[in-house]
Amino acid sequence: MKRILQIDNYMYPHIGGIEQVTRDVLNALKDEYEMRILCFNHGKGTITDKVDGVDVTRVNCQVKVASQSIALSYGKVLKKIMKEYKPEIVIFHYPNPFVAHFLKRYLKKRDFKFIVWWHLDITKQKILGKLFKGQTKKLLKYADKVVATSPNYIEGSPFLKENENKCIVIPNCVSQERLKYDETHIAKAKEIKEKYNGKTILFGFGRHVEYKGITYLVKASKKLDDSYAVLIGGKGPLTEGLKEEAKDDNKVEFLGRISDDDLKAYLLACDIFCFPSITKNEAFGIGLAEAMYYGKAVITFNIPGSGVNYVSIKDETGLEVENQNVEAYAEAIKKLSNDNELRLKFEKNSKDRVNELFLDSRFNTLVNELISEVTK
Repeated sequence: MKRILQIDNYMYPHIGGIEQVTRDVLNALKDEYEMRILCFNHGKGTITDKVDGVDVTRVNCQVKVASQSIALSYGKVLKKIMKEYKPEIVIFHYPNPFVAHFLKRYLKKRDFKFIVWWHLDITKQKILGKLFKGQTKKLLKYADKVVATSPNYIEGSPFLKENENKCIVIPNCVSQERLKYDETHIAKAKEIKEKYNGKTILFGFGRHVEYKGITYLVKASKKLDDSYAVLIGGKGPLTEGLKEEAKDDNKVEFLGRISDDDLKAYLLACDIFCFPSITKNEAFGIGLAEAMYYGKAVITFNIPGSGVNYVSIKDETGLEVENQNVEAYAEAIKKLSNDNELRLKFEKNSKDRVNELFLDSRFNTLVNELISEVTK
């Protein structure tokens, strides 16, 4: 049984997009391969525990700099794992420049296959992005394969474009088990609809940070009449500012963090799903794909180089408007609300697209094919 080491930033129960992909890869491979995971553990010491039956070594993080975790003992822990575990395949989840610094010493004369799972370019920290440009080029030079989550990201990333011959696309996936709903969720959705008494329900959720673009949904709401209810899930550093921005708009309601059960109910209840992310930091959009799995018509901004506009296709599964154009976003909401035939078309196409491309069953197949290809 071949040994695989996945290297990530954090791992479940920490919740995040990259961490979820790491877990999805784990579950796709654990029955056929031996696996370990190496990640950070914020302020709780260095420990090894298990997730889904797989050993996870969490290295104590002393500090974060520009969103990058730093652990003084990381090099020592990595050396021990490489020596004792002797992985035959290393899957490195990018970006993670601090860890790449330690990993690169094993790449030049390596005796393992090396896969870079490219989640996103470093775009927000522009100085860091330039500083680590050489390091990133070396990583990709030594990679046997580079996984991108969409063809859009390959086209839009200068690093991936230069290494296109090594790139394959494995889209992120939605969990059919996680999104399964029952009569309880249907009843809760009915209550939500009754609460808003015939209004068109707009729903969006996500961490309240700049790239999620929630401020543009709040601004768009001000251009709508009172026949709409705008429900926003999630929390984050911008929450209080968003509430202040929406304080005179009775259409907007902040729901806070949403449990999986409540998420299902709100997805069932909403008429239109709003996904107003604005930058390539939104590399794919799992929440977008989850809404489409529920057969929802969606509205997005155009984000050059992002997978968002690969998940939802303009005028097929939803409407796509000029980035950060509040007026256009509001007009798109009105158009979908008033055109039942168009909305029904998008709803069907959304469900069909997810079933064709983004289910966890397809993800599992593609990941296993990847491992077979690099080891043959």
